Amino acid sequence: MSLPTPPPKPRVSILLASYNGECWIDEQVQSILEQQDVDISLYISIDEGTDKTQELCETYATKYPNITLLPPGRFGSAGRNFFRLLRDVNLTETDYVAFADQDDIWLPDKLKRSIEKLTEHHASAYSSNVLAFWPNGRNKLINKAQPQVRWDHFFEAAGPGCSYVFCQKFALALQTFVRDHWHKIQSVALHDWFTYAYARQTGWTWFIDHRPSLLYRQHEKNDFGANTTWRSIFARLTRVRKGWWFDQITLITELVGGESAPPLNSKNLGRRQFAWMFNNANQCRRRRRDQLLFAALCAAAWLIGSSK
Repeated sequence: MSLPTPPPKPRVSILLASYNGECWIDEQVQSILEQQDVDISLYISIDEGTDKTQELCETYATKYPNITLLPPGRFGSAGRNFFRLLRDVNLTETDYVAFADQDDIWLPDKLKRSIEKLTEHHASAYSSNVLAFWPNGRNKLINKAQPQVRWDHFFEAAGPGCSYVFCQKFALALQTFVRDHWHKIQSVALHDWFTYAYARQTGWTWFIDHRPSLLYRQHEKNDFGANTTWRSIFARLTRVRKGWWFDQITLITELVGGESAPPLNSKNLGRRQFAWMFNNANQCRRRRRDQLLFAALCAAAWLIGSSK
């Protein structure tokens, strides 16, 4: 009597953006290759740098048939590199799509659990908490699993993009949007924030998992690391003071907003708009602490009458 044929494993296409990642990328790639109960295809896009990341990834692509190395280019940011991956990788023969950074370590059941949660909650997109860790052995849970509120997607991401997993249908819709708005999307700094905003604003269901799915490496070359120290908080506040954050809010609102978006689709935010954000702070950020800080920033911007 022949044994029944086991069901096929879910196919997952993983999009990994890299820049000068020689020190960390091997641990990341190995943790991806060791994912449980999934059939993976890993696509790597390298922003040309000064170390041996290209040579390492060429070795991976030669050694592993499920790793594809895209032609290198100059992108200038992790966000643009991820948008390049979304534009160029063929996503028509996969079941799920995931983002990956070059320097993290995935837990062995990261993708398995993500898919289970997407199915359980009838969701199209998934993200999770992560466990940040430092070279000195310190670690800290980064909790992003607070309840979603009406407009939080216009003002923050759903957690680190390296935790994101999507069903194919959503990934293809996102890919089409990126291709159709390619020129304007080059000004979006954070692909994870934009992806969350696009999903929520266009009606896709997003699930944020309380359990960490990966080890989130912290080092001096992080584009945007865990916001856990006074130094990192000051750096972010500096960007806010210079207007960068509010500029990104208005850009994302203009790209994906529609009729139900906050009244912020203007290149120059004025007092009326800062007053609106102050009055609606509890619907603009998920965490209570962040709502209070957001309200204070909007009040300060209102007082000076400009985001610059």
